[in-house]
Formats: sequence, C-alpha cells, structure tokens
Amino acid sequence: MTESYAFNTSVIEEFRANAGKVTQAAGGVLSKLDLLIIHHVGCHSGKEYLTPVSYMRFEGDYQLVGSFAGSPVEPQWVANVEAMEELDLEFGDRTVRVTSSVFREGPEWKRLYGAAVAHWPFVEEDYARKTTRTFPVIRLSPVGAPGSAAQEHSWAEPTCRR
Repeated sequence: MTESYAFNTSVIEEFRANAGKVTQAAGGVLSKLDLLIIHHVGCHSGKEYLTPVSYMRFEGDYQLVGSFAGSPVEPQWVANVEAMEELDLEFGDRTVRVTSSVFREGPEWKRLYGAAVAHWPFVEEDYARKTTRTFPVIRLSPVGAPGSAAQEHSWAEPTCRR
C-alpha cells in the first residue's frame, strides 16, 4: 500500500464516519477545509478511484485546484476528471452528479485562480512557491436544468469522453 493510498483511505473513512467532517486524519490539518470525494475512473486503466479533495463553492459550482500541495507533477485525478463526461461528488450526506471544465491558462483560468487564491491564500503563499508548474483550476457544474437543484443519486458508472 502506498503512502498516498493509505492517507486517502484514512481521510475517506473519517469523512464517511462523520458526515463529511475530517478532524483527525492528517494530524487535523484538514479540519478547516471543506472536503468532498471525487468518484472517477482512470480512462486508460478503467480502475475506479475515490479521491478526497478540498473544494470551494463559486458561482453555484464547485471549484478545485490541482495543486497536489505544490508537487512538480499534476495530480492524476485531474486528467481522469477532465476525460469524463460526468462524474459524482460525494459529500457527507449526498452525492451530486457534475460535469467538469479544466482550465490551465487564459482569462477564465486567471479569474478562477484568483478566486481560489482569495479563498485559499496558502495555494499561492506555500504551494505555488514549491514548483514552476501552473495549477489547473477545475470547475464542476451540477447536472440539471439551469437554476434547478442538483440531481442527487446513488453513484453510477461514469463514462469517459475519449
């Protein structure tokens, strides 16, 4: 078992046991963050993955940053999410089906990244200083008619765009 897998497993177990709250795993550093679990599939491997990540609400959507805590490589979940037509986000009490848009450059990336850094100053103050790569911003939009509530449901088999 890899260190990353063990870490994710402990976070997911605590997340599910406490209706989406994680206060003990990782020494408690996640207690101040809003977390969700991304259900995604490796489009090359076909393997199902669960990845806990921090999110923020922005303009009715969910926004993530693929910082990988300043690692020089992009987290694999970003490519998996980008390749999927739809995917599920697990919260403490519900699951929401979403579509994704991944931004790596341009005016929309600048706008979304600016909002993310305002929400999470440590992304720029700490993580960005550890690497030369640009962090992708992932916008996850609930599936459903504009202005309607997101569709809540049980996790379903995701499909890839490729």
